[in-house]
Amino acid sequence: MKLEYAIRITVWAAALSMLLALTGCKDRESIAKTNSNSGGPPAISVSVIKVKPVDLRDVVFLPGETEAYEDVKVAANTSGRVEWIGPREGQTVTKGERLAEIDVAALKASLEHARAAYKLAYELCERRRRLYENKIIAKEELDQSETQLKLAAADLEQVKARYNRGFPKSPISGNIDHLYVDVGEFADTGKPIADIVNIDKIKINVRVPELDVRYVKEGQQTPVKIDAFPDRNFMGIVEFVAFKADSATKTFHVRSVIDNPDHAIRPGMIGRVAFLRRHIPDAIAAPLFAIVDKGGERIVFVEKDGVAESRAISIGVIEADRVQITRGLDIGDHLIVKGHTEVEDGMKVIVK
Repeated sequence: MKLEYAIRITVWAAALSMLLALTGCKDRESIAKTNSNSGGPPAISVSVIKVKPVDLRDVVFLPGETEAYEDVKVAANTSGRVEWIGPREGQTVTKGERLAEIDVAALKASLEHARAAYKLAYELCERRRRLYENKIIAKEELDQSETQLKLAAADLEQVKARYNRGFPKSPISGNIDHLYVDVGEFADTGKPIADIVNIDKIKINVRVPELDVRYVKEGQQTPVKIDAFPDRNFMGIVEFVAFKADSATKTFHVRSVIDNPDHAIRPGMIGRVAFLRRHIPDAIAAPLFAIVDKGGERIVFVEKDGVAESRAISIGVIEADRVQITRGLDIGDHLIVKGHTEVEDGMKVIVK
């Protein structure tokens, strides 16, 4: 029994060894065939896009600060006590509307005196004119009365002017942004009494570099983004382009005007103005992420007959996430946009 059992074990071991040897040979033969068919390392999966002509816009964005379209500091034309204040801060005023009354009571007495003096001189002159016509008085007496009447009229106009200075008026339509005086306070000649702003339109001032100012023209439309309103798009119109550059910065002052009917934009906000430098209708472009830096040289990879081919490129205009390729890429090329960081020139690729 022991001998028979030993023989069986020996036979099974021999059969198992033969089976493993045959399987190993088949595996090695399969691997050899695979390597011989591929001729090297396995191909890398990539994604490609076909290069087509596209429209590119060369746009420069410049920061600027918003200002009220009209911003006026109204000053007092006379000295005296403030007797009345009309519109308050935040309220709307129209052009020519009275803002305050300054020392009107004292000036009114002077005005009444000047009017009475003029009336007396006028009546006296009229009586002497009738007497002269009836040849009762000499011409010299009439001339004297007419001279007195002229002097009285001049005095009246002068007092009227001083009196009217006590009623400062708004030179523009807008909103009272700040009052410098209140009722009972003393106003001095030339000192401010109110700030008035008109924000129905908004100015945004930017500094344009000397190399870009040639692209900016009056009347040109300028898309504007305001930092406070990232989801809104505004459109401005270039109103002014400076003729002279700033000597320190070598930039030119450019002013764009934005309609602001809802008064959402406030003076002092930061915005960015877009200026179109040029339009390229049939540009060759590539996604920025498809460009690879190899030792300081910009290259892209294209797929050609199942092989990755590297191309040294030169770039031009950049718009958003696209860049113009001025050299190294042609219409119809299959540009590798996924897997491009894993391939090298001459490697086999599989397009998915």
